[in-house]
Amino acid sequence: MSLLTTNYLTPTGREEAWRFTPLNRLLGLHDGTSTNGPRKSLSLKGTLPTGVSASRVSRELVSAHTYSDDAITQRVQSEADDVFLVEISANVTVADPIYLNRTSQGMDSAEFSRVRINVGLHSQATIIVENTGDSILAEDVEIVLSAGSSLNFITLQEWSSRSVHAARHLASVGTDATFKSITVTVGGSLVRLLPRVEFSGPGSSAELLGVYFATEGQHLEHRMHVDHGVPKAKSRVNFKGALAGDKAHTVWIGDVYIRAAAEGTDTYELNRNLLLSDGARADSVPNLEIETGEIVGAGHASTTGRFDDEQLF
Repeated sequence: MSLLTTNYLTPTGREEAWRFTPLNRLLGLHDGTSTNGPRKSLSLKGTLPTGVSASRVSRELVSAHTYSDDAITQRVQSEADDVFLVEISANVTVADPIYLNRTSQGMDSAEFSRVRINVGLHSQATIIVENTGDSILAEDVEIVLSAGSSLNFITLQEWSSRSVHAARHLASVGTDATFKSITVTVGGSLVRLLPRVEFSGPGSSAELLGVYFATEGQHLEHRMHVDHGVPKAKSRVNFKGALAGDKAHTVWIGDVYIRAAAEGTDTYELNRNLLLSDGARADSVPNLEIETGEIVGAGHASTTGRFDDEQLF
């Protein structure tokens, strides 16, 4: 199915969600003009431990866990013909990390990829995803944590200087479950990541950590959204970046939404940016929307600056 036949609204750049993104550098991922090839670049690295499975399944067998209003994510859910499914059985503790990697696929066509990670009741695991080489990738990663489970999710964006990567990383965190993500972005011409967390049960917690380094001409964009919709959940967001080189540009948006039902919420988000040369630009926008006063705490902070002469000395 061609993307041109969809009814999705094509971003113009005037929308709040797209106002920082150079649309002309997305190589058609956002407007349906990309040439979508039959690429399947994600693969398992090494062997799977007992209690863990990984396979490609038909898209009809894995419905999208949550609707997205992001145009690229919508197209991924519409266009990807299968889902890379990782399942961790209940009551399994995986001692060693599970490695997934994407390697160079070229720049002649784009890949639309769906990934689902299901973490069973009271299970614990670490998953590391390595992204390297040349690629035009649109991706939707959905992570579902069952009650009492724990997952460390680490993504490494070490693309070549030509690559374009747009992705949503959504985690649904169940009762008393713990989710920790670490996002490292150092490569690519344009990388636009949407880390998302929604809490589906009380007592859950999420920690989103990230580091990025933009050099000349790179555009690295991270847009967080943490949705507190249940009582007594905790979230922490901490992203730090550095920029060096002409037209190096980073964007960090931190949105935390505390709904009326989310009494006892404890949340804090932080972003820090270090400008190492002239011509670099960092945009940082933390946002809090709070519908109840019965919370433990909610705060945010953002700093962007340079080394001063005394610090350098």
